[in-house]
Amino acid sequence: MRVLLSGASGLIGAALRASFERESVDVVRLVRDAPKNAGEVQWNPMAAVPTPIISGFDAVVHLSGETVMGRWTAAKMKAIRESRVSSTKNLATALAAADRKPRVFVCASAIGFYGDHGDQILNEDSPSGPGFLPEICREWEQSSRIAADAGVRTVNVRIGLVLSAKGGALSAMLTPFKLGGGGRIGSGKQWWSWIHVDDIIGGIRLAIGNDSLSGPVNLVGPNPVRNADFTKVLASVLRRPAIFPVPEFALRLAFGAQAADEMLLASQRVVPARLEASGYPFRYPELRVALENLLR
Repeated sequence: MRVLLSGASGLIGAALRASFERESVDVVRLVRDAPKNAGEVQWNPMAAVPTPIISGFDAVVHLSGETVMGRWTAAKMKAIRESRVSSTKNLATALAAADRKPRVFVCASAIGFYGDHGDQILNEDSPSGPGFLPEICREWEQSSRIAADAGVRTVNVRIGLVLSAKGGALSAMLTPFKLGGGGRIGSGKQWWSWIHVDDIIGGIRLAIGNDSLSGPVNLVGPNPVRNADFTKVLASVLRRPAIFPVPEFALRLAFGAQAADEMLLASQRVVPARLEASGYPFRYPELRVALENLLR
C-alpha cells in the first residue's frame, strides 16, 4: 500500500507514519521545503496542487493545519482558517482531477464542529453549533467534498482531545500538575472528549481499510469525562494534589474570551458512534488506564 501523508511531523502524523513504517507501508510525505529524499514531495498548501504528485496512491491522509492554541488575533484566526480550508480545497481538487485517484481520502476535522452543547450526548449526526471553531470545521469538511463528489471515498475524522506523552494538551498540563499546582479549569463541569494517541492511529487506519466508512467519524474514546474528573484522575496518576482551579477570568485574560470559551470552557460530550458500530476495539477506553500507560 502507498500512502500520501500531510502533517507528517505533527503529533498524530508522526505516530501514524511510525505505525505504517513498522509494517513496511510505503509512506510519502507532503512537505513545504525542498524534498530531502524519495519519501518526500514538495507542495504549497495555499496553491493549486499539481495532479502528478498526488496520483497513484492507495490512500491520502491530510492532517496538516495551524494549531488553534494561543490568543486568537485576526492574523491567527486567518492562519487557522486558511491552513485547513484552503489546503483541503487545493488537495481535494487535485485528487478529483488525478488520473489514478486514491481509494480513500482521510481528512482531519475536529469535535470543535459541534460547539458547546452542555450535557447533550453528541454523535456524528448531531448538529454543528455557533462560533469560530464550528464554522471552521464546517468549511473544512465541505472543502473535502470536492474529492467525494469525484468518487473518492472521503472520511472526515473529527478528532477530540489527544492524549500523548510526546506533545499536545496533556504535555502542556503536566508541569503545573507535577508541581502540585494543577486543578480544574473553570467550573470543571464541561465535558472533555479525550482519546489515547494509539486509538487515534487505530481509528485512522480503520477509516482507510473499512470501505463502509465515509463522511464524519468521531475519533474520541467511548467514555468522555467532565474536566473536574479529568484533572482528578490526572493528579492521582501523577500522585499529586489537584487543588488549584484555574478561574474562567484568568483563561479569558490569557487567551482572549472567544478562544478560552471555545477551546477550554466549551462542553462537548462526544461519543464515537461510528467507530463503535464498526466494531473498533479501543485499546484504552478508560481515562485512568490511558494516563497510566502514557505517564508511568
